[in-house]
Amino acid sequence: MLTVYAPAKINLVLEVLGKDNDYHRISSIVQSIDLCDVLKFQLDEGICLECAEPNLKHDNLVTRATILLKESTKGTLGARVELRKHIPWGVGLGGGSSDAAATLLALNELWGLKLPLSELVSLASKLGSDVPFFVHKGTALVGGEGEKVTPLPSLPATWFVLLVPPLPKILGKTKQMYGRLNAAHYTEGQFVQAALTSLKRGKTIDCSLMFNVFEKVAFDFFPGLGKYRKILEESRAPGVYLAGSGPCLFTFFSGKEKARELFSHLKKQRLECYLASSLPR
Repeated sequence: MLTVYAPAKINLVLEVLGKDNDYHRISSIVQSIDLCDVLKFQLDEGICLECAEPNLKHDNLVTRATILLKESTKGTLGARVELRKHIPWGVGLGGGSSDAAATLLALNELWGLKLPLSELVSLASKLGSDVPFFVHKGTALVGGEGEKVTPLPSLPATWFVLLVPPLPKILGKTKQMYGRLNAAHYTEGQFVQAALTSLKRGKTIDCSLMFNVFEKVAFDFFPGLGKYRKILEESRAPGVYLAGSGPCLFTFFSGKEKARELFSHLKKQRLECYLASSLPR
């Protein structure tokens, strides 16, 4: 049996530069964190996914990744996969995409395929725009439609407090969020460039450099989201940011103690929250 961990991600900066046909061109600095799903793989004659979450069994990216890898390599082996979800799904943390990338990496080893990283990234891009990043993990610059991934120097140790508002799951959420963007929301990569300068100097990203284009539309798209931003603000979070396409919100600290204090404060209010740290590559 092969056990692997699939981390969540935070978009520290997320810009949309424009749109080509139906696809948006992005520029983003992405960071993996140590909130992880756990996947266990065993050789099998067929392809089988076991998951305690009934909503995630149909058309799961793990199954799609397994089929894609098997068909692209003309393989004859199968796999039984047990997926234990710890990353809340559908909230902007990329859990499904991370599971897909973990599947490609694990089965490449389990099936003895020895595919190079570049080929796995190419396959990952066929599964979704976030999947290529998770083949690399760590800190990375992501561009194009998500398929261009450039590893960056590791973010200095950073602690994140995540708050998941109890809002209804929305089918096709990310596509709908992109649909609400227009040319007035597009930027020229200036936020990413400023943040890159800070990272390359070995510094964390200053709060003033944080940017997520979806914040322009998220608080209208998710009714009630503003209430939870206010809870974080009133809890003295140093800044409140949207995770990916949301609705998860987060803040971050350079020290664990301050992060733990905020996390404990939110837990006492019976809110769904998580404490996680940055993961190096």
